[in-house]
Formats: sequence, structure tokens, C-alpha cells
Amino acid sequence: MPYTHFLYKRWNIALPIWSLVSPLIGLGILSVAGSIDNPFFSLLMAASLISIVLSAVHHAEVVAHKVGEPYGTLILALAITVIEVSLIVSLMLSEGAEGSTLARDTVFAAIMILLTGIIGLCLLLGGYRYKEQVFIKQGTNAALTTLTAISILTLVLPNFTTTTPGPVYSNSQLIFVAIISLVLYGGFVSVQTGRHRDYFLPEDEAAVHSDPPGNLTTTISMLFLLISLALVVLLSKKLSPVIENMVVSMGAPKSLVGIIIAAVILLPEGVAAIRAARRNRLQTSLNLALGSALASIGLTIPAVAIVTVLAGFSVTLGIDTKSTLLLILSLFTISISFNAGRTNILQGIVLLVILATYLFTTVVP
Repeated sequence: MPYTHFLYKRWNIALPIWSLVSPLIGLGILSVAGSIDNPFFSLLMAASLISIVLSAVHHAEVVAHKVGEPYGTLILALAITVIEVSLIVSLMLSEGAEGSTLARDTVFAAIMILLTGIIGLCLLLGGYRYKEQVFIKQGTNAALTTLTAISILTLVLPNFTTTTPGPVYSNSQLIFVAIISLVLYGGFVSVQTGRHRDYFLPEDEAAVHSDPPGNLTTTISMLFLLISLALVVLLSKKLSPVIENMVVSMGAPKSLVGIIIAAVILLPEGVAAIRAARRNRLQTSLNLALGSALASIGLTIPAVAIVTVLAGFSVTLGIDTKSTLLLILSLFTISISFNAGRTNILQGIVLLVILATYLFTTVVP
């Protein structure tokens, strides 16, 4: 009997070896990243990043299974947002004034990827396998109502304020928007986990699919989840210059960098949401996607506001007219799609077409 298997059996640890090894390999790659500079090593870092993301997804699912819904999806959403906030803030501090649009581009990209990409794929794959999938309308409507308000106030309203020229908030406006973002997100979380928790529970939540993991397994998963998330932030920061150079060499707008960063950050969320949809647990998928979109704005904007005020440089939050139209179209389409309480494959196709339009018009404006 292999020694590792003996330890797993003795201590009742139910975790695959790869989920523990991947972050350790990533840590080793990160330790030598500063001394090696060639394209092959960048590819190795990218491959390690993907494996660490998958490891993070697995450990997040273990923790989620232990604590139950909707706390499990909330933990993963908050974990992903911590990655996003850390990466955006670190890049803003390193780039200074040149990174004034990074927060806007990344947050907007995250919202579009979550609303049209991840939810679109969930509806497409779930509809293909099960024809129709059901969810609880009250929870989804609560999330969409909050998301509509917070996204318009943070990404569209700056285009119409006049205290400071351009699509930017003044310091007082930025602080106010940061506060209301926290209020809206905090209100949503309190509804999701307290007063109306049943709005966000899958219909088969009472059914026991498997025994929850033991305390030791959960503790190890929580530790490796934190390690994995930290490594994703650090490796993404190491890869960001490579991504920027690639975008510049393509002649594409710099906003494409925000899309790529957001896509990397949201990989764990996307994989977890799609897995849930393929298991006919669409409610879990929607909790992940909509909860992450809310966390992406509700926590990122206050963090960016603090950094901006303390560092003394401006941040551009207002999106352009084309992006505003795509944002409103996405919110409107999802609101109609979720109005009946049932989804089908066509709704997924429509959302993915909107995503394709967003990506294409970013590269070819």
C-alpha cells in the first residue's frame, strides 16, 4: 500500500492527490519566475495557473459541501472576488495613472462574462441535457434587482456627473458610491443567508447525495483553497505583462487585457457553475454567477475607491455608449429569460451571442 494512501485511509482524508500537488508545483514555479524570462516558461506558468484554478474549484466545492447552501456558493464568490480585488489593486499601484481604466475594464468584463458567458453556457448545456431547468424566481429576481442598481450606479452614472470632467467621480462621489455599493451588497448577502435563505436553496437541497467531508478534510481544503487563490493572484500578476504585450502586438485595444484577466479570475467560478448545471442544479449555478457579479462590483469598487483616494490619482469608472447598451441588453435579456421560472436552450444561445458580440466589438470597435 502506498504511503500516501495509507495516510489518507488512516486520517480519513478524502482529497485527490492532484488537488494538493498542483498548488505546490505552482509555488515552486513562482519562486523561480523572477530569474527566467522566455516564452516557454510563460506557457508553463499559464498551464500551472489553470491547474491551480481547477484545484481551487475542487477545494471550494469540498468546503461548500460541508457548510451547505447558500453559504458554499457565497464562500466561492467571495474567494474569487478577493482574487479580483487583490490583482486589480496591485496592478493599479504598480501602473499608477496608466492603470486608471483597469478596474472599470476588469469589473465590466467580469459582469459580462458572468451574465452572458457563464450563465449562457449553463443554460445551453443544462437545456441540451434536460430540456428545461427550474429555479426559484424570488432569489434570482432579488439578485438581478440589486445587480441592475449597483452596475448602473457604478459604471454608467459617472458619464453623467459634472463635478469632475470626464467619466470619473470626484473623491466625495467616489466615497459615496463605495458606501452604497457596500450597502447594496451587504443587504443582498443578509437576504441570501438570513431572512430569505430559502429563496436561494436548490429544490433538492434536502436530498443527501453524499456524506459531507470530515473536519480534517474540510480544514485541509480550506487551507489549500487560500493557498491556491493567493497563487492565482501572484501568477496572474506575473503573466499580466505577457498578456499586455500580446494584446499590443495584436493591435487590439488595451481593454482586452481586462477581459483576459477577468476570464482567468472567473475560471474557478465558471467551472463550478457549469458542473452544477450539468447536474441539473441550476439554482446553484445562478447563485454562483449572480452572487459573483454582485461581489465583483460591491467589493471591488470600495477597494478601488480607498486606493484611489489614498494614492491621490483618479480612476475612470464610466463605460462608453457601446458598453452601456450591451450591459443594459444583457440585464434586460436575463430578466426576461428568468421571468417564467424555467429556462431552455434558446435562452443560453441568445446570451452567448451577446457575449460574442461584446468580445468581437472589443477587438473590432
